[in-house]
Amino acid sequence: MKREQKDEDMLLRGRIAGAAEVPRELVLSLPVLTATGRQEIRLENYRGIQEYTQELIRVNTRSGQICLTGKRLAIEYYTNTEMKVTGLISSIEYK
Repeated sequence: MKREQKDEDMLLRGRIAGAAEVPRELVLSLPVLTATGRQEIRLENYRGIQEYTQELIRVNTRSGQICLTGKRLAIEYYTNTEMKVTGLISSIEYK
């Protein structure tokens, strides 16, 4: 399926979730990022760690990749569905 079609499908399913009053992140398995300043990010609904250095953490999600860049980055903990990243986070990029 082409990327554009996937995006359209996600939008439609998001509208359906909204109409049913169900959280979109549950229906669509969307990543949920919670930032505490620039020092901490909790990431839910990820699929795997693609790259991990002190300057870059690249994570796969159902909707693409999320790249965290910064200094002294560390994964404090991770489970099958959630992780906590600490360090001096300079950017969050969606690919």
